Amino acid sequence: MGKSMEKRFKKAVSAEAFIFLVIFLAIFGGLAAVMGGANMLQTLMNTAYALLIETVFNIMAIAVMAGALSGVLSEFGVIALINKAITPLMKPLYDLPGAASVGVMTTYLSDNPAILGLAEDTNFRKYFKKYQLPALTNLGTAFGMGLIVTTFMLGINLPGEKIGMAALVGNIGAIIGSVISVRIMMVFTKKEFGTTEYCIPTAEGESIDELLNRREIRNGRAGGRLLESLLDGGKNGVEVGMAIIPGVLVICTIVMMLTNGPSADGTYTGAAYEGVALLPWRGEKVDFILTPLFGFSDASAVAVPITALGAAGAAIGLVPDMASAGTIHANDIAVFTAMCMCWSGYLSTHVGMMSALKCPHMTGKAIVSHTIGGLCAGVAANFIFKLVTLIF
Repeated sequence: MGKSMEKRFKKAVSAEAFIFLVIFLAIFGGLAAVMGGANMLQTLMNTAYALLIETVFNIMAIAVMAGALSGVLSEFGVIALINKAITPLMKPLYDLPGAASVGVMTTYLSDNPAILGLAEDTNFRKYFKKYQLPALTNLGTAFGMGLIVTTFMLGINLPGEKIGMAALVGNIGAIIGSVISVRIMMVFTKKEFGTTEYCIPTAEGESIDELLNRREIRNGRAGGRLLESLLDGGKNGVEVGMAIIPGVLVICTIVMMLTNGPSADGTYTGAAYEGVALLPWRGEKVDFILTPLFGFSDASAVAVPITALGAAGAAIGLVPDMASAGTIHANDIAVFTAMCMCWSGYLSTHVGMMSALKCPHMTGKAIVSHTIGGLCAGVAANFIFKLVTLIF
């Protein structure tokens, strides 16, 4: 057992307890002062309930379907085929086996946690060394909701603007951010796990080449194997969906309350998703830094990537009103696409995803790595789009 997983002890009562109480009371006392104590508690509970019904069950459904798909792809050798074909590309970019590209495709078509259904499959895990597996959280998140975000941005009405080019550049920016995020994360995981041990240990007398060049299959004929692999993969998805519930409800509720504002009429009613809009307010205060890096046309645009910290769906929902108000242009769309796709609500999913991968002690490192990756995605999209518009 590694040092980070060993039990630690402190004095029963120490300065830590008083420091925590001060911070806790400052945060929730501040929320109560703005929203009202009763409204704050109602919003806290209603938001958690809404996230459970609208988000967690949605993620669980995605994880079940992705798990079923991965089970079939694994059972009939498709993952092994993709691993051999894509490894020459994935290895130099991400230091990951080619099988990781299946996770990229799965999350791009659905959402971040979809990659966890793959990670539970033995025929998928066997290609990964222990230091590589936790980085799947960063890789999957960087491509999560990619198709949804891209399609949504293509539908934004900005006459005369190069929206298609902006969405494409945004995807390129997200890829750049994903490489940076995964590479930074692996600096930490290599220190934690070393670089030699595989996730699936070899049997006695078996070489790693023998392990990688064969796959375990189920008994029976093709039809029976198909049905059994679908159901077993779906069961893995249910387990993943259950594992992410605490992280999504706790973290995302807090992020939503710090990101969103009051109801439409400016009052607090205790409804779900109300908040104090602290994060967008803080973002506007550092607009003098953000504008040169991301090229935002208006200070209000910073609300989109900040909201994407908690939920990409909520973030892209802000864009149509900005477009109608004329405060954003194609360059902003490129940056929004890159950052919404790369961050994709990682503050609300990283905790659950790292727990599902049995690496909860590395959640902080995954968040730091992905924060840097998302910022780099936005900066890259900004400058690439400006370069492309100069050329074309």
